[in-house]
Amino acid sequence: MYSIRIVGAGSIGNHLAHAARTRGWQVTLTDIDPVALARARDEIYPGRYGKWDPEIVLKRSVDSMRDEADVVFIGTPPDTHMGLALEALANARPKILLIEKPLAGPDLAGCDELLRAAGKAGVFCAVGYNHCLGKNTVLTDRILGKGKLGQPQTISTRTREHWAGIFNAHPWLSGPPDSYLGFSARGGGASGEHSHAINLWQHFAHVVGAGRVVEISATLDMVADGGMAYDRAAFITLTTESGLTGDVIQDVVTLPAEKSARIQCDKGFVEWSSNATAGADMVRFASSGEAAEEVMIKKTRADDFIWEVDHLAEIMGGRVGNSPISIERGLDTMLVIAAAHQSHRLGRRVRIDWARGYVPDAIV
Repeated sequence: MYSIRIVGAGSIGNHLAHAARTRGWQVTLTDIDPVALARARDEIYPGRYGKWDPEIVLKRSVDSMRDEADVVFIGTPPDTHMGLALEALANARPKILLIEKPLAGPDLAGCDELLRAAGKAGVFCAVGYNHCLGKNTVLTDRILGKGKLGQPQTISTRTREHWAGIFNAHPWLSGPPDSYLGFSARGGGASGEHSHAINLWQHFAHVVGAGRVVEISATLDMVADGGMAYDRAAFITLTTESGLTGDVIQDVVTLPAEKSARIQCDKGFVEWSSNATAGADMVRFASSGEAAEEVMIKKTRADDFIWEVDHLAEIMGGRVGNSPISIERGLDTMLVIAAAHQSHRLGRRVRIDWARGYVPDAIV
């Protein structure tokens, strides 16, 4: 039986607690705020899953940072991730350190330090881009791997979702000013909060052998209101080291939401969709001259995190080679987020010099 210590008793913390319990894991749910712990026990968890699970241990995070666990999950705001992650590596030494996305703010503060610390500690670190673990992604990867669709021509991804859904899951927040979400510098805004689209674009670029992103051009729709400063929408063009070019759109205004991807090849295409219909993801594909085939995959919101927990178990069991949620993949996404902000500020295309590491100077 594995154990997980979750830092942060908000929405994602409860999702992972439930997912781990479905697999029989020992769960300690922690938070700096006793009110948040009570809310998880009395409202969030039973409201989603029917009743509270008394096997879950509730504890103040300040009293638990040295507690051992197979997996430590950091589910707090992005601008607190680095300090908590480094503390977990130094004191708890878990088998896996999982950090919620986005990993940090666009200033990349602490990113290089975290990568070095994880390597020194010998701890597998991951970032919670769990769309890469969904059954629709696994099927898309398999279709692309067969080679019947030919050479990739372009990739497009979208995470366009009004953030009302986020606040519905966090009813104790009155809106974006109450959290990091209304502040791009803290990891919020469309570029940070909805960076699943950037990450998924990079994932499929790796699957088709196009390599890393080396060039970025971005326009951000910036909002400054009531003390907030965030990007309402991000329109990003990416080019990889092999020359593959495509686009990403992320926003916090679209309703109903669109979470989609399309990989166009010279002999066909494959489309990926999350929540294409109520309770189902979708993959649609076709080779040239053939009718498109559509596969619907039943899924609940809880499944996203159950599959993530299963993936962590596979890593600890030695059954995973290159994980799509590894710290390196999460850091790659952070560097693209930072480059998008830099491109918007400068009003021009920027390049990434990967040899310089995960630091602002890598964006030129």
